[in-house]
Amino acid sequence: MKNNDNLQFDAKHIWHPYSSTTHPSLIHEVIAAHGVRLTLSDGREVIDGMSSWWSTIHGYNHPRLNQAAKSQIDQMSHVMFGGLTHQPAIDLARKLIDITAEPLQKVFFSDSGSVSVEVAIKMAIQYWFAQGQTDKQTLLTIRNSYHGDTFGAMAVCDPENGMHNMFEKVLPKHLFAPTPTCINDADWQDSDIVEFRQLISDNHQQLAAVILEPLVQGAGGMRFYCPEYLRQVRALCDQYNV
Repeated sequence: MKNNDNLQFDAKHIWHPYSSTTHPSLIHEVIAAHGVRLTLSDGREVIDGMSSWWSTIHGYNHPRLNQAAKSQIDQMSHVMFGGLTHQPAIDLARKLIDITAEPLQKVFFSDSGSVSVEVAIKMAIQYWFAQGQTDKQTLLTIRNSYHGDTFGAMAVCDPENGMHNMFEKVLPKHLFAPTPTCINDADWQDSDIVEFRQLISDNHQQLAAVILEPLVQGAGGMRFYCPEYLRQVRALCDQYNV
């Protein structure tokens, strides 16, 4: 009965991500999780093939992660980062710097993927503002992109095939090149970069940055980039000062 009560309350009062309030999606109550498996309140075990939207890369209830969380909570659960710092942030920054090439040796922490995209966009625009090039405020990306659900991130998601087209009139306008079709160097075709090259050539004086999902378009269909495509994008950014 408790399971039914919980699900009935949930359906009536909780609005889940990407779901309708008038026609709620089927919801399952999770009571435990271990490794790749979720235990549901009706006793079933299921494999979490989505890995909590790709964020649980080490599985649930990993002993090392659990111990780190327990140890940290006894010291402090949270402290603001403005004007303050702490050992876990310093340790993580050291590890990130160790695996990141020059000149990227400065770390800015964000609390979600969408916020990290917002920050990256603001950094790009602020960089050009500091250089005195205040017209460089537009971004270039590709179709089928998904970068997040906050306003700046939505503006660089696919405006036609994405999930945010109802907000089109209030979002900033950016530039979109076709999605490349090749996924490896053996299949590379220069036609994949032609329109991107034209867009960056025609608009580079207004372009603050190019934004791409790293390595693979996830929500856009698990499309892997051809390495040559990424090399050419990098070269074009260097050529046109983007």
